[in-house]
Amino acid sequence: MKRILLTAAAALAVTGALAEYPEKPITIVVPFSAGGPTDKVARDFAEAVRKPLGGATIVIENVGGAGGTLGAAKVAKASPDGYTLLLHHIGMATSPALYRNLQYKTLDDFEYLGLINEVPMTLIGKPTLPASNYAELLKWLDANKGKVNLANAGLGAASHLCGLLFQSTLKADMTTVPYKGTGPAMTDLIGGQVDIMCDQTTNTTAQIEGGKVKAYAVTTPKRLTTPALAKLPTLDESGMKGFNVSIWHGLYAPKGTPKAVLDKVNAALKTALHDADFLKREEALGAVVVNDARTSPAEHKKWVSSEIDKWGPVIKAAGQYAD
Repeated sequence: MKRILLTAAAALAVTGALAEYPEKPITIVVPFSAGGPTDKVARDFAEAVRKPLGGATIVIENVGGAGGTLGAAKVAKASPDGYTLLLHHIGMATSPALYRNLQYKTLDDFEYLGLINEVPMTLIGKPTLPASNYAELLKWLDANKGKVNLANAGLGAASHLCGLLFQSTLKADMTTVPYKGTGPAMTDLIGGQVDIMCDQTTNTTAQIEGGKVKAYAVTTPKRLTTPALAKLPTLDESGMKGFNVSIWHGLYAPKGTPKAVLDKVNAALKTALHDADFLKREEALGAVVVNDARTSPAEHKKWVSSEIDKWGPVIKAAGQYAD
C-alpha cells in the first residue's frame, strides 16, 4: 500500500509540474547563423508562440555548421523536458541522404510538433542572360550544354536542393558552383560570374523587384500572388509536370519529451500560426503559413518521411555527399 501511495504521489507531482510548464525560458535552437531566412522565421515565430505559452521567455540559439546537422544533433541529445526545441527547414528530410555520418536518426530521435510555413522558390538568371522568358531559357540551356553554371549557397542549402531537382528533371548538363551562403552566390549572379540559380523568395524577391536579376519561373504548383512574382509561370505549367519545391520549416523536441508538454507546445504552435502580426511578417517574406493537417505531430512526421523518400533518390543520383 505504501508503494502505491508513493507512486501516486510521484505521479501527482509530475502532473503538477507539467501543468506549470513552462516555468523557465525555452530555448529554440536554429541550426544556422543569425540573420538568415530560417533565423528570421524562428524569431518571428518565437514572438508569436510565446503569447499562447503564457508569455514565456523564448531564447533563440544559433548553432550553425554542417548544413544544419550540428544544431539538430544538439537538440536530439538535449534533456527531453520541453525547454530545448529545434526549428529546422527541409534539411531535416535531406540530411539523411546528404550526410553519411549523421549523428542522429531523423524519424526516431525527435518528437514532431508541427509544420510552420512553406517558402516558394524562384528560378532566376544573371541580368545579361539573353533569354527573356522560360521558353527562351530552355532554348538557351540546350544551345549551351556543358557551359552553364548553376550557383547554389552550399551543400544542403535550399538553392542546392532546388538546383539538383531542376537538373534531374530537365536532364540538363550544368556545372554546379557552390558558395558559402546565399549572399556571395547572389553577388556573383548579379555580376554575371554564374548563369542561373534557384532560391527562396525570401532571398530573391527584392533582387527581382530591383531588376538586378532575371526571373523565369516559380517552383510551386500554383502561381504566387506576390506582386513582383505574380506574372511568373510555374515550372509545372511550363512542362515540368509535378515539379514542386518549397522550403518548409517545422518545430521539434527531443525524443521522450512528455506528452503533456508536447500537447501544450503543439496547441501554442497552432495558435501562433493564426497570429495577425506573424501572418503579416511571413507574407512580407514571401512565405505561406501552414494551415492544414501538417500542423499536427502525426501529419508533420508523415510529411517529413515523404520528403525523405522524395529527395533521397535525387541526392544519391547526383552523388553529392558530405561526411
